[in-house]
Amino acid sequence: MEKKLLIIGGGVTGIHVALDVADAGYQVYLLDKSSSIGGHMVQISEVFPTLDCPQCILTPKMVACYQHPNIKILAYSQVEAVTGEAGNFQVKIKHKTPYIDWDKCTGCGECNNVCTVAYPSDFDRAVVDQKATFKPFAQAVPNKFVIEKKGLSPCKSACPIECNAQGYVALIAHGHYQEAIRLVRERIPFPGVLGRVCNHRCQDACLRGEVDEPVAIKFLKRFIADWEMKNDTRVIEKPAVIHPEKFAIVGAGPAGLTAAYDLARAGYMSTIFEALPEPGGMLKWGIPNYRLPKEILDFEIQLVTELGVEIRCNTPIGPDLTLEDLLKQGYKAIFLAPGAQKSIKLSIEGEDAEGVIDCVEFLREINLNKPVKLGNRVGVIGAGNAAIDAARSAVRMGVKEVTIIYRRTRAEMPADPAEIHAAEQEGVKIELLTTPTRILTENGKITGIECLRNTLGEKDKSGRKRPVPIPNSEFVIPLDNLIPAISQEPDLAFLGETHSFEISKWNTFIVDPNTLATNVPGIFAGGDAVSGPKTVVEAMQAGHVAAEMMIKYLNGEALQYSPPKRLPVVEAVKYSEKRAAVTPVPMPELEVAERIKSFVEVETGFTEEQAKAEAARCLACGGCSECRYCETVCEPHAINHAIEDRFETLNVGSIVVATGYELLPKSEIKEFELDPDVLDPLQFERLLAPGGPTAGEIFRPSDGKVPKTVVFVQCTGSRDPERHLPYCSRVCCMYSCKMGMLYKHAVPDGQVFNFYMDLRFDGKMYEEFYQRGVEEDGIIYLRGQVSKIFRDGEHLMVWGTDTISGNKVEIAADLVVLAMAIIPRPETRALAEMLGIEMNQWGFLQELHPRLKPVETNVPGIFIAGTAQAPKDIPECVAHAAGCAGKVLALFATEEKPVAKKVEYKEMLEELELVGLN
Repeated sequence: MEKKLLIIGGGVTGIHVALDVADAGYQVYLLDKSSSIGGHMVQISEVFPTLDCPQCILTPKMVACYQHPNIKILAYSQVEAVTGEAGNFQVKIKHKTPYIDWDKCTGCGECNNVCTVAYPSDFDRAVVDQKATFKPFAQAVPNKFVIEKKGLSPCKSACPIECNAQGYVALIAHGHYQEAIRLVRERIPFPGVLGRVCNHRCQDACLRGEVDEPVAIKFLKRFIADWEMKNDTRVIEKPAVIHPEKFAIVGAGPAGLTAAYDLARAGYMSTIFEALPEPGGMLKWGIPNYRLPKEILDFEIQLVTELGVEIRCNTPIGPDLTLEDLLKQGYKAIFLAPGAQKSIKLSIEGEDAEGVIDCVEFLREINLNKPVKLGNRVGVIGAGNAAIDAARSAVRMGVKEVTIIYRRTRAEMPADPAEIHAAEQEGVKIELLTTPTRILTENGKITGIECLRNTLGEKDKSGRKRPVPIPNSEFVIPLDNLIPAISQEPDLAFLGETHSFEISKWNTFIVDPNTLATNVPGIFAGGDAVSGPKTVVEAMQAGHVAAEMMIKYLNGEALQYSPPKRLPVVEAVKYSEKRAAVTPVPMPELEVAERIKSFVEVETGFTEEQAKAEAARCLACGGCSECRYCETVCEPHAINHAIEDRFETLNVGSIVVATGYELLPKSEIKEFELDPDVLDPLQFERLLAPGGPTAGEIFRPSDGKVPKTVVFVQCTGSRDPERHLPYCSRVCCMYSCKMGMLYKHAVPDGQVFNFYMDLRFDGKMYEEFYQRGVEEDGIIYLRGQVSKIFRDGEHLMVWGTDTISGNKVEIAADLVVLAMAIIPRPETRALAEMLGIEMNQWGFLQELHPRLKPVETNVPGIFIAGTAQAPKDIPECVAHAAGCAGKVLALFATEEKPVAKKVEYKEMLEELELVGLN
């Protein structure tokens, strides 16, 4: 027999079992899912009826456990699997990673002081916020910090390049702009660009959008990029080692530049071959200045060249310089990223007429500051960002009437909704459900366009409903110019007619989707030249993948792209009402009348105060944001985000389950309105506790005011078989009385009302304690049920009935405390199923017999103790623990294999007769 004990649950019950068994000379493992033992007892303010400090009672025992040679505390751990039988259980334990090396951690708390992330505290029951780097309470045992990661934030998950949006937003909120820009540049060489033109999938996924508006992640990225440029604080982090091998990149657009950036940071230099006179690709030539000033782009491209990347402009690949030539010149691999800068034709009558202008050429000429002659009426066909850019540019060139023609509805328009809205603000008209059929001309010059009205039919391959022409719905839009902007495709003429690349029917490179390798060894392709016209950030992701694959190709490694291991995506978030109340900060813009006069940037950017206020709206749904600011202050270098969960298997002879209790969630009480000033007992305990987050000062969570009228509602969820739970939670009467008394000690001029069904005092000096509350502290007890609680201005209205007098009662309260039902912890059911032990109908662990075998289960060698078995007060839990420890010691004292046997009624009478109880 393995004479070792595993206790699951480190509350007051588990601690007492551990000390009793360890003192008898046996090895004990005390496991708790929290990073500290102590359980709920260390959360409460004082214990009844003596009003002693629970931490003064329990903390010495916690320390005794920590220092006991026979006790090993397994904090921040959980049971994964159990096999075997009494005397020889094999228990697989998962030690959750704290992302801090506890052997190095000194518990100094500097990491907590600088942590940039805060969210509602679990230990303080969401009364206040906690940091993502924390220990539950000051006297925690072990005295170690953990970094909590709730999961991958949706903003980071939605980003094609997984830029750490939550991280840099948190840094901005605390004014750490240099650290924020450094974090962004780990994945993005062009934050100023993306802060202006990104399609911001991160914002679309932001859980803050379920409260009001998503956090303006895109604009916050722009803020730190502009701050860096304005303050000239850019830090060039050059690689420690420069490798002799070089790579070639074709195309200086976002894909090519990103690949060069990654290669340079890894110590591999590259040469970019660009056909046009300046680098930037469609960022330079396809986006007007009012959206992306070229000095921003040039500043960020300079960062790439300062890393050692060479960009050769006016150097097209073609007959004079072929891909084969590049390989002969010693380039070890080539990345083809020429983009998609060739407009697709409309294929309708008249599109070669004078006045029909190619969209790509139109935007390029504008960006080159070349004169472009337009008439008074300009039509734009298409609904992407290029079409919107063309239309808004035409407005700025003085065109009186600009019309966008699109064959579907506004909901299907692929352009950024903000850009569409801006275009309409500037006077652009949008003709929806309209298909051009032919261009009307006179003397070879466009005079208008004939169109058909559409309706939407079945969905096509894109997932959008297919436009179906309505017969006999022809109409004409008079035009002086038409700018088709339906799409672009790559211009692959530079490959020559004898190339061996596999090309798709859309004139794009066919590549391995995971590695971007073409069918030609050593040559990779990505960006719009593979995908067709996509977003800037998707092109950048192709650059990231290409750089990684080129290095692997050089080193002879298998070409396999492995995305980083990541946590599950967070789907829901808890947040404080205070944080939810922070209003969105709108992006400042030029007035419409002013902005349409020139190509000056429309969005003027956040001020520092606006940026910090907007960043503060983040709900920190992922927990730790991995901003890594804490690493800068950790002297023992204990923080390590690469630490993973650790598993071990314990061989033990017995298991004690002491998982404790939880409170029925307030949201289950549908008859009462949820409100920040309606608390559960543990929330109020944290306000009362001298060592709590408010140092014992009582305030209303909604506004911070001292509540002068507090109403306690007992039996909330308990003794309510029709709507909730039929059983009594045992401790509500005394806890409510105690909390009422402590409130009066803190707020002497306050008034306490206590609604109750009946009062149950089943302990020593309990009834005298109640009398003290009534006589000395003036608690008013009202026998009756509360029917409704709702907000009315500054007050909470509590409606009920005094069943003694029969009168209706209406109280305008400042604070309401619901004595919520005690229920088993959520994880208890899964644990019971794993252990094979029975539960009762309410989910508490089932003992073999309530009087004769109160701590034994149906599984020999597994015992239960404390509130995992039923609601109990602290003295009962301690007594239960003693009984449990006795059973464990009895098991260890014998070599006989124990047998669990339920006691039948006849046997019970015989046993009771033997001990004189019958």
